[in-house]
This record gives sequence, C-alpha cells and structure tokens, in this order.
Amino acid sequence: MLSASRITHALRSDAVSGSLLIGAAVLALVWANSPLAPAYESLRSFTLGPDALHLNLSVETWAADGLLAVFFFIVGNELKQELVHGELRDPRRAALPIAAALGGVVVPALVFLVVNAATTGEEIGGWGIPMATDIAFALAVLAVIGKYLPSPLRTFLLTLATVDDMCAVLVIAIAYTSGLNLVALGAAVVGLVVFGYLQNGTGRAVTWARARVPGWLLFGPLAVVIWALMHTSGVHATIAGVAMGLLMRTRPHLGQTISPSHRTETALRPFSAGIALPVFALMSAGVSLTGAGGFWTSTITWGVLAGLLAGKFIGIFGVSWLTARFTNVHLNPRLAWTDIAGIGILGGIGFTVSLLIAELSYTDDTHLTDAKGAILLASAASSVLAAAVLGRRSRHHRRLTHPG
Repeated sequence: MLSASRITHALRSDAVSGSLLIGAAVLALVWANSPLAPAYESLRSFTLGPDALHLNLSVETWAADGLLAVFFFIVGNELKQELVHGELRDPRRAALPIAAALGGVVVPALVFLVVNAATTGEEIGGWGIPMATDIAFALAVLAVIGKYLPSPLRTFLLTLATVDDMCAVLVIAIAYTSGLNLVALGAAVVGLVVFGYLQNGTGRAVTWARARVPGWLLFGPLAVVIWALMHTSGVHATIAGVAMGLLMRTRPHLGQTISPSHRTETALRPFSAGIALPVFALMSAGVSLTGAGGFWTSTITWGVLAGLLAGKFIGIFGVSWLTARFTNVHLNPRLAWTDIAGIGILGGIGFTVSLLIAELSYTDDTHLTDAKGAILLASAASSVLAAAVLGRRSRHHRRLTHPG
C-alpha cells in the first residue's frame, strides 16, 4: 500500500503531475461529448461561495481562477528562485525567453488578423485567442516526454510561458474587459506591497511577527484577500498567484534552515499536482464539439490554427534567433537551437487562456464552436509535434549523459 509520504513525493514529479493533468483533460473532453454531457455541464456550472463578496462562482470558475492560482504561485516562486540563484541571474540569458515570449504574443495575433482581414463581422474580434501558451499543459508535455532534456530548457519554457500569460491577461484586461474595478485593483496592489514587506522587510515589528506568528497564519489570510481583490478587479486572479510567488523570500534568515520560498513550495506542490491542476483540467477541457459543421470553412478556424501552429513557432523561435544574432544576448551553452525550435512548437498549446478569450470574443455559438475546436486541434497537434522533436532531443541528451 502506498503511504502518504510516497504519494506526496510522487506528486512532486513533473512527469506524474503532467500525466494526471493530461489524463484529466482527456476525460473531460470525452465526458463533454458523451451522453453524460448534461451532468458534466451541471457540475461545472454549479455555483457556490459568498455572494456578498462577489464570490458566488461556478465550479469551473473556482477551478480556473482559484485552484489555478496555487499553481501560478508555484510558477512565480520558481521564477524567483531562478532569478536569485539560478539560470536567470544572468540578464543576457533572462532576456532571451522574455524576447521569445513577446514574439510569441505579437506574431500569432498578427497572423490571425491577416487570415481574417477580409471579414466584416465579429470574426476579427478573436485576434487575442492565439496569443497565450498554456503553461500548465506545456510543462506537463515537456515533463512527460523530456526526461533527459537539460534543466535550462524547462526554465526557458517556464519564463516564456509566464511572461506570455501575463501579456495575455493584460490584453484581456485592456481589450476584452468592459468594467475594470480600479479600487479593487489598487487594494490588491497594496496587499501585495504588504505581502512583500512581511516576506522581505527587516523592521523590528515585522521581524517579531515572523518569529512569533506561524507562516500559514500570517500569510494565508492575506493571500486569500489579495486573490479575492484581484478577482473582483476584473484582472485574471491567477496574476495574484504569480505576483505573490515572485515576492517570496528565497534566502533563510539567521536561525532558519530553509527559506520560506522552498518551504512553501514543498508544502503546496503536491496539492497543486494532485488536486489543483487535475480539477482545473477536468473543468476546463470539456469542450463540446457539436455544431461544428462549417468548421473547415471558417476563417476563425484557420486564423486560430495558423496563429497557434505557425505564429507561435515563428514568434518564439524566430525572435529568439534574431535576438541572439543581433544583440549580446546568448543561448545557454547546454541548449541547441533545435531545443528552442521544440519549445516554439510546444508554445502552440493555447488551451486555458485561449478558451477564455474565445468566450469573451464571440457571442455567436457557431463562431465560438469554431474557435474552441481550433484551439483544441492546434493544442493537440502542437503536443504531438513537440513530442516528436523534443523526444528526439531527449534521446540525444541521454546519449550524451549516459553514453553506455
């Protein structure tokens, strides 16, 4: 019988986490297109939470905005560790995935606009759909097929996808949100300032509080308040998770054996891998494909497919290569441009944020079905193609490290 410690240890593995995530997504897609689809829709549309706090949300929203914020906290926390102690300490290396992310945002949007340039209806409104790379699914695929790939490649993808998602969320807030609550957003920012000061401040009062109050009691309620304010503001609440992760302290103080950053990640990663991500996938991946009769003749379909499959690759790989070619930014010596090409293909996994933007872009059910179907098809194709390229690269790196 598996003990609790063995289960939590397994859940800290990217490969196990990725397998659970992908399995839950496949289950959701099958469920949503089966005779039991009404039960699936009833489950994810069921609402719960305090209405007075504007948190009477559907199960689907709780999964996408609430549970996923835990995963994004871990992502932000990992980035902070890399920025302070790891690969991203060198600004010339940190600049490359950031440039790739910006290329992977701008080029796919332009590709979509070109494909839909001749349309006169609401079709053009989906230009934001191919902008976002789904960080959870991309990391899951990389973990499953890239066991022997160099660790800097995961850092490259982590940085790229985080910047990419933050750009996409910013686009949602500016272009796809009609009512941004500036008061709630300002309060969330104040909360983040307090969070950062409690983590990193050296004043006597804050030092006393950190020494006397358990961390979960000091930071837990504050994190919930920041998340709720960010959600109320109209900005995607997962941004709160990323921001708090980036504010974590990564060095232990005198008398501490481990930093708050590492201690919190150790505690939260099994929850994120075993509950947050699978539940999110189960609630988000169930896209009904009924009513897609004109799918292959729709400019929305081809705009999304071209944006995610071609636009992402050109934006990520092309901008990375040009940045390294014409500036003093350089690629990690452990990586090759073929590795980055694989990441460029992997960037075509749109999924979560892409589906969200599709919902915000189209009121016509046919247009929405075309967009969602194209997102799923492009994400699946990107996964398969990236698995082929990165799987081969993984075998290459295995031969280098294990020549016997």
